[in-house]
Amino acid sequence: MRVLITGAAGFIGQQVLNDLATRHQDWTLVAADIRPLSHQGLKSNIEPVSLDISLPREVTACVQRWKPDAIVHLASVVTPPRGMSEARLHAIDVGGTRAVLDAAVAHGVGQLIVTSSGAAYGYYPENAEWIDEQHPLRGHDLFAYARHKREVELLLADARRQHPQLRQLVLRPGTILGEQVNNQITELFQKRSVLGIRGHDSRFVFIWDQDVVAIIREGLERGAGGIYNLAGDGALSMAEIAGILGKPYRPLPAGLLRTALALLKPLGLTQYGPEQLDFLRYRPVLDNRRLKEEFGYRPKYSSREAFLAFLKARGIASVGANSFAKQPEGRP
Repeated sequence: MRVLITGAAGFIGQQVLNDLATRHQDWTLVAADIRPLSHQGLKSNIEPVSLDISLPREVTACVQRWKPDAIVHLASVVTPPRGMSEARLHAIDVGGTRAVLDAAVAHGVGQLIVTSSGAAYGYYPENAEWIDEQHPLRGHDLFAYARHKREVELLLADARRQHPQLRQLVLRPGTILGEQVNNQITELFQKRSVLGIRGHDSRFVFIWDQDVVAIIREGLERGAGGIYNLAGDGALSMAEIAGILGKPYRPLPAGLLRTALALLKPLGLTQYGPEQLDFLRYRPVLDNRRLKEEFGYRPKYSSREAFLAFLKARGIASVGANSFAKQPEGRP
């Protein structure tokens, strides 16, 4: 089998690449990224390719040259570098997916695996307590990432109607944790105290990075299709996270927090703006029932266990790890 992986130099991309190269030495893995991987140290079944996903001609030429049986589309911008324009972000996230879809259809690719995000559901007060895959995708006007993931999903839905011969496996992860993860969310847990918003639990669902890799691998091995939330069992509120960390939990009034962020961000004293209020108080809490029952994969770690494993990998003591009862599986 020949598999093209976009975003192969990214956090998940490198892990998927190494996992497949080891387990399927008879597969050819085309590792495409705007930051091309060096040949040095790569296994013999990996072909590094330089690819700017925002350029449709490059994408078409790549697919035409390598003729993959399957494409794993991971290329996306999670945390934009300073100065990256909205147009550039859109060209990568949405334009890149459109280019991959068009090239896959034009050149007879059999399967497309896409990592979308739970952010595609959006951050709204009317979100269900537990969100399954039938929940409407609304993104969020103030969050480019959520807005773009919704647009990507609309492209994928249209392609499913027009080109059913291209099997799609669409994955919507919650917050991904792993031994090497470092992003805006994990930075929330490294402060002296854990901030929350009064009147809101702000529950997080976590999925361990190796679970994501295993799901992608199994999807390729089976030629699977479908749409699945990726989340460990259960969820953790900000108060529970503070308890595990042994840190004070400080729920602030929404108005006070909005004003403070509006003043501090322009001064460069915080990376978070007033829009982060919705991100925290209306988080989509993903139901993983279909992943377990229909796809047949049970995550190795629950949300709680993934968080504890993340802390252990960072050498952070989980002072209050035993202060909460074990979470039930799936919905609470």
